[in-house]
Amino acid sequence: LHSAVTRIQVQRPGFNYTFAHICILNNDKTCIVDDIVHVLEELKAARSSNRTNFAITYPITHLKDGREVYNGHQLGGVTVHSKDRVKSAEAIQLTYYLQAINSLNDMVAEKWESIFCDTVELFQKSNRKVKMYPFTSSSLKEDFQKTSRVSERYLITSLVLVVTLAILCCSMQDCVRSKPWLGLLGLLTVTLATLTAAGIINLTGGKYNSTFLGIPFVMLGHGLYGTFEMLSSWRKTREDQHVKERTAAVFADSMLSFSLTTAMYLVTFGIGASPFTNIEAARIFCCNSCIAIFFNYLYVLSFYGSSLVFTGYIENNYQHSIFCRKVPKPEVLQEKPAWYRFLLTAKFSEDTADSEETNTYESHLLVWFLKRYYCDWITNTYVKPFVVLFYLVYISFALMGYLQVSEGSDLSNIVATATRTIEYTTAQQKYFSNYSPVIGFYIYESIEYWNTSVQEDVLEYTKGFVRISWFESYLNYLRKLNISTGLPKKNFTDMLRNSFLKAPQFAHFSEDIIFSKKYNNEIDVVASRMFLVAKTMETKREELYDLLETLRKLSLTSKVKFIVFNPSFVYMDRYASSVGAPLQNSCISALFLLFFSAFLVADSLINVWLTLTVASVEFGVIGFMTLWKVELDCISVLCLIYGINYTIDNCAPLLSTFVLGKEFTRTKWVKNALEVHGVAILQSYLCYIVGLIPLAAVPSNLTRTLFRCLFLIALVTFFHCFAILPVILTFLPPSKKKRKEKKNPENREEIECVEMVDMDSTRVVDQITTV
Repeated sequence: LHSAVTRIQVQRPGFNYTFAHICILNNDKTCIVDDIVHVLEELKAARSSNRTNFAITYPITHLKDGREVYNGHQLGGVTVHSKDRVKSAEAIQLTYYLQAINSLNDMVAEKWESIFCDTVELFQKSNRKVKMYPFTSSSLKEDFQKTSRVSERYLITSLVLVVTLAILCCSMQDCVRSKPWLGLLGLLTVTLATLTAAGIINLTGGKYNSTFLGIPFVMLGHGLYGTFEMLSSWRKTREDQHVKERTAAVFADSMLSFSLTTAMYLVTFGIGASPFTNIEAARIFCCNSCIAIFFNYLYVLSFYGSSLVFTGYIENNYQHSIFCRKVPKPEVLQEKPAWYRFLLTAKFSEDTADSEETNTYESHLLVWFLKRYYCDWITNTYVKPFVVLFYLVYISFALMGYLQVSEGSDLSNIVATATRTIEYTTAQQKYFSNYSPVIGFYIYESIEYWNTSVQEDVLEYTKGFVRISWFESYLNYLRKLNISTGLPKKNFTDMLRNSFLKAPQFAHFSEDIIFSKKYNNEIDVVASRMFLVAKTMETKREELYDLLETLRKLSLTSKVKFIVFNPSFVYMDRYASSVGAPLQNSCISALFLLFFSAFLVADSLINVWLTLTVASVEFGVIGFMTLWKVELDCISVLCLIYGINYTIDNCAPLLSTFVLGKEFTRTKWVKNALEVHGVAILQSYLCYIVGLIPLAAVPSNLTRTLFRCLFLIALVTFFHCFAILPVILTFLPPSKKKRKEKKNPENREEIECVEMVDMDSTRVVDQITTV
């Protein structure tokens, strides 16, 4: 396999590049290859010469030239006998290092990586007994973007399901008052806003990434609820009013709360799109969400509002809600077939008594269910204890999960499932988790290496690690020569020049020291490095992150100036900032929103209840998210930020209606709040869940995290809206005692007395006094 890889050629005009042309070179101008290759070559040579005394030790072995080499990250699944002698190994890891010094070299290296994967897969077909997992520097990017391609047909299925359910949610048996077109046009409004944002991002040179898959669902939760709330407000208006008056009433009733929640979305995602966020993918996601939400607000005001007016005129003219033709009177329908009468069923205002006029929309299934059954059931005295008990169980399980929450540091969480990244990281975790990756320990100042105390300081900083570079070897070499480690400076430099650098066992480490010559021909060591490896537990993936943090803190407080580096630290920094930055931004936006809303809400109790509800929902989502094997990474944190806004979207109207209600009992206002806003919440929730379900089948860990987080947010918010809040508000503040209004002496009371007289006699039967 190694021979096949080194023979790979990249054809360019006039020249064919091989590994030897683009590899990183050693001091002797040869390609740097893993030491395990030299071990295998010596093992092959020993077998060909029938030598049986050749042994490989683990994790450090000795080569024929006397060099000590570390193979802990190159041999995996090792079984040893005696002390450290290798009996067998289940896996070998080979790494090839390429240069990227200019654009041409970078282009050739990228093409070489592509051919490398094809070569390994072709080699796999002819050697089926050995399983191979290729991985390159571009594999993670390619597999991250693959999520979009594998999600296409599932997203189309989701769109079809949402369109179907949105139309059904706005339909009713009455063919005049049914509004199926508004369900479709509401979804079209959300789609137009999302496409507008995508177009603006593309025109301004923005980069697409797979996190954009979450934006349609952000828009679905916010945009559809706004349109359903407007439709719900339309049902509350009087049918004998003009369309303009009914439309004005709809905007006055629903657009204030929709404007406030839109402002909250813009503030939250606006902070995420600001320079405060140091993750490009998260920043672009928030920027795209901001643009989509802003245009959704404009489209709801203009496009959907106009659509509502148009369907209002259709209703007032008694035209069919789908076919827009005039609906005949009941006496005409009696002469038509049964199927025709079924399609054109409608209730005319002249056939409805004045007392029944407000109930013309009760034939809508959801309105009828909430008003006739659910509102009475949830406020029943015998149901409340079970709801409270269920809430305590909810808090208990949420707490159990919250105590186990962990930050995600696995690269496989953000890519599609059947990819090279998943296969490679799974194999690496299985076979190569006994030792950490090789960590570079770089001393970037000129220190007194001949000083015993300095040597002890360096060895103390690297205590607990396997040291596999020149400094440890130098000390051992001096001890073998029986020379004191406390050499004077002159003897130390002479040792470097004469003995140390010429010793064969140190030839490999000559690139680990940087010298400078002074005017008196003395050699000064201005920088040096060693490589460290830590022993890790197979099941503790987060140990490497803790190791990074420990070494960083040590580098800030140590006497010797040093830095540490490993390529895997880049991903760990990315994960650390992907969790910390969004959480910091969400806290800033939450504080701003609380300050902002304090001046806008009519009662401070609305803020109090809203804050408690959001805290309860977020606590539950984090807890159940952890129990569902979802770690706290960039995707889940972005979902949690969205969850704050989603909860406010659904719960704020309910709480406002309840808190601002006067005169009647708490139970009466809970029922009223559910009747007024419950239908819109239920319609939005059903469409949202149906849209999420196909996402669960996408073969990608990113969409799996997205589905689980968004599903929990929707489920827990729905549970609070329809169970927790309706029960708790019936016995907690605010009080609904009747308040006596102070009479204003300047106001005059106008009294009208009406006498109702029995027509058969002259007896007065009743008097009605209107104030």
